Amino acid sequence: MHNPSLTVPCLCLQFLKISSHEKMKWVGVAFVDPPSTRSLFCNYPCFEKTPGRKAPVVPGQWISNLEPVLQICRLEKEDDSFQAPYWTYLLCALGLFIYQSLDAIDGKQARRTNSCSPLGELFDHGCDSLSTVFMAVGASVAVRLGTHPDWLFFCSFIGMFMFYCAHWQTYVSGVLRFGKVDVTEIQLALVTVFVLSTFGGAAMWDSTIPILEIKLKIFPVLGVVGGAIFSCSNYFHVILHGGVGKNGSTIAGTSVLSPGLHIGIIIILAIMIYKKSATNVFEKHPCLYTLMFGCVFAKVSQKLVIAHMTKSELYLQDTVFFGPGLLFLDQYFNNFVDEYIVLWIAMVISSFDMMMYFSALCLQISRHLHLNIFKTSYHEAPEQVQVLPSKSHQNNMD
Repeated sequence: MHNPSLTVPCLCLQFLKISSHEKMKWVGVAFVDPPSTRSLFCNYPCFEKTPGRKAPVVPGQWISNLEPVLQICRLEKEDDSFQAPYWTYLLCALGLFIYQSLDAIDGKQARRTNSCSPLGELFDHGCDSLSTVFMAVGASVAVRLGTHPDWLFFCSFIGMFMFYCAHWQTYVSGVLRFGKVDVTEIQLALVTVFVLSTFGGAAMWDSTIPILEIKLKIFPVLGVVGGAIFSCSNYFHVILHGGVGKNGSTIAGTSVLSPGLHIGIIIILAIMIYKKSATNVFEKHPCLYTLMFGCVFAKVSQKLVIAHMTKSELYLQDTVFFGPGLLFLDQYFNNFVDEYIVLWIAMVISSFDMMMYFSALCLQISRHLHLNIFKTSYHEAPEQVQVLPSKSHQNNMD
């Protein structure tokens, strides 16, 4: 039987039939994102100064990821004692803040110009998935977690896992839920880390606290662990209590646990290759290793978003797994080819597969809906966002 997940045109045909009339539902308000704060921030100066025909999230994505990439490239060429210049951390903080600002006003910009569309939602989630990978790596470099490979691995991959779980619960419940501690709070915490590394230097995190006799870098790690436990408990509370489909299934009528196979394969392969590597490929090239798996994660996350929007099954087979599979097979055959070479081959395959999928998907949707990908228009468009009031808000209304 033909698998539509392996072919973009077949997936798009199903997507175009359903998602054109699909409204995104969301509930909950983050701690630093109440309506009053959002209105003040979006109205001036960011929102009012945004050109009417520009999509803010696209330049924000480039600005956000440029500095971490430069920082990563420099780090990959140096040893463990390398410290990036202070201005790289400062630009990371500015880039992330600009991206967060433009991402926050992107939806309001679409409603102002009557250009809300499924393509905008795909771009938003796709940019967020890539930003999750780059920012996790950049923040890990900023606090010098490279001296503790296990911590570096955990902090890099737990961000991917939590992002995936957020969309997993949406696929189960049909509603995008925002917690009190969500993406905005995490990004502001990362901005704080970058600013501290700018003025205190990355070596600051290697300092030992006299009374506690622990290094300062343990506090960001503990924050990540605490946030992961808090967020994942909320995610799995929704997932394990049944979905909105028949007999407690997902919106596509599938098992609520079925999306876990995809992220499970990514995490298991990453751990196995990391721990069984004879050449310590992760310890020597942590950024390249994480970015390779990040490309796999980004495509799988986007497939989950599309499955939610189309109310369709999420298929397991995907060509993006070829990259990690090569590393696994190379280890199985006792490193027949140098692992560093195989890692670069896997990176090229995974990134190319991800970009081809994203490009083909966006081009076909934009052609069907007669949209410009990088500019907005002023034609009439139906409202795409439906806000579900929280319980506390409903009580106040009563």
